Parts: sequence; C-alpha cells; structure tokens
Amino acid sequence: MSTPTFPVTKNKNPQLAHFNMDEIAFGKNFTDHMFVADYENGVWKNVEIKPYSPITLDPSSAVLHYGQTIFEGIKAFKNDKGEFVIFRPDQNLIRFNTSATRMEMPAVPEWLFIEGMKQLIHLEKDWIPTKPDSSLYIRPFMIATDPYLGVRPSLTYKFMIILGPSGPYFSAPMKILIEQKYTRATPGGVGFAKNGGNYGASLHPVELAKKKGFDQILWTDANEHKYVEEVGVMNVMFVIDGKVITPSLERGTVLKGVTRDSSIILLREMGYVVEERNLSVEEIVTAHKKGLFQEIFGVGTAAVVSMVKQLAHEDYIMDFDIDKMVIAKALKQELHEIRMGMKEDKHHWMVKI
Repeated sequence: MSTPTFPVTKNKNPQLAHFNMDEIAFGKNFTDHMFVADYENGVWKNVEIKPYSPITLDPSSAVLHYGQTIFEGIKAFKNDKGEFVIFRPDQNLIRFNTSATRMEMPAVPEWLFIEGMKQLIHLEKDWIPTKPDSSLYIRPFMIATDPYLGVRPSLTYKFMIILGPSGPYFSAPMKILIEQKYTRATPGGVGFAKNGGNYGASLHPVELAKKKGFDQILWTDANEHKYVEEVGVMNVMFVIDGKVITPSLERGTVLKGVTRDSSIILLREMGYVVEERNLSVEEIVTAHKKGLFQEIFGVGTAAVVSMVKQLAHEDYIMDFDIDKMVIAKALKQELHEIRMGMKEDKHHWMVKI
C-alpha cells in the first residue's frame, strides 16, 4: 500500500509565534493542528488534518454514557543531529489495538495511526521543544460517537491525534503510598487496556493519598492487597540487593508499558539482572529493614524515569537517597542518549519523520 497523503486545512490563527517555550508544562499546551478520522460502516473516512478546535458530540454519544474510550501516550524529539524522531510508535499502535479489542472498538490501521502521526508532527515540527527533559507529547485517542442510549458497542467512532510541547510529568522526586483499600484492576478486567475508566477510578484514592502528603499511590492486587502492581501513571521498578524487580504482566492487571519494555531491555544490556515477577509488600518491607532495598523508580512515556524518594506502607516509612540512585540515573541517561541520537539506536526504536 502506498503512503497516503492526508488533506490539510491550515490554522488561520496559529499560536506558535506567540508561545513561550520556556513556560511549557506537561499536558497544558497544544499545537495549532490535530488529526481526525471517523469510523462508520466498517470504514475509516473523513480523514484530515485541521486546526485544533473543540469537537461536537451528540449528548447521547456512547462515550459519555458507557465509557468506550481509549488512548495512548507517545513522544517526539528533535535529536542532536537536527532530526525529528518518534520513540517506538509501533509498540503504541499494538497496545492501542489491544485496548480497542478489549473495549470492543475497531482496530486502527497502521496507515492511519502511524502515517497520520508522522504527517501531523511534520506540520507541527517547530513545536518540538529542545529544553532538557522536554518533548512533543503525542496523544492518539478514540471515542465512541453513536447517538444511542443502550448498552452495546457503538456503531461509530472518532479517532484523533493531538500534540503538545511538554516538560517532565514529575519535576521532583515523589513520595508514594502503598494502597491497601482501593483497587485499580482485577484479573479478567481491563487493567492491561489503556482506557479512560482506569484513570477515572484512580482519582479518588490518589486525592486521599495527597491529603496525607503523598504524590501518588502504588496499587496492589485486588484479591489480597499483597502484591504490588503499578503506580497510577507509570510502571514501577525496585532495586533489591542489586537486582531490578518489576511486577509481572501475567495477571493482566499491569499496563504493558513501552518505556517499561525498553527499560528492561536496556538494563539487561547494561549488565543488570532484571526479574519480572510477583513482588509482595512484605518482601519489600523486609528488604528495607535489612538494608537491601536500594532504589525505587517509575518508568513511563510521560514520567520517563522518575525517582521516588519515599515509599510508605501504612505507618512504615521507607526513605531513599536520590543522590545514591545509580541504576535509575544510568537508565535515564541511556534512554536520553538513544532518543537524542547520541548513541547508536541498535534496536531501531527511533522513527524518523
């Protein structure tokens, strides 16, 4: 199939010339254009790039009542060679369609997802920031648009991609509370799918944790609250007695993070032992009491590699010296050098625009 070229309607009132790149924050600013497509009768149509603007939905649209909505998070960079590159979008496409299957939504083909993304970013390439820890954040998403009040899959959908220049998601090391009451996901549920409901359900327990002085919570399993799973906005990794341990994906309650997968590959290449397995709260606390729990950090598209300075289990507080975090810092530097073209991209993760 030849590469499609999508029609473009230019924004007559572009904001880039008036935008201060020194004031970017995560998720607050958006570029001048967006990519849109509609799904109806088994066909993707009305595909175009148009000015960033509000969309119109019927009040009875299925997404507003039954939660058929999925999304992804991806990043683009301008590397040290002046090239515009996207980090592993093929893996995000796979996960997006895995989410779509679980939520009974149509698959989005590669020509729409990847080529739409490339052409939109090419148009908006001057929005890519070059400050340290900054990037162009890419948000593909799909919503159900069928104007029908009935519990069944929608017959129509809208797929969109929006972009925004972004700084780091977490600007400072985090304090995290291990959650012992609320549940994010259960086996057989939708924990592995990147759907809006997972995040909506997380907001209340996170706010309760913030009132106690924490930034985020670390979810535990639904059955016993015995095994750790992931932090609300990222996967998590622990360094215990020199080994890197990250919760397993096998129960379907942990998101299959692209940065998680990349981190495991890089850490093993760097000579570290990485275990993907069930990790209990008891093992974590015992390791800390013995002085064997050395580092904890989050990995994710938005978070990249985020340091954790404190982890709490009920009244037991575990503090960490960020300056002594060797593995987390090495991983963050390795990812940075690959993304910026400073090191060979031997896995072909960076897709040029």
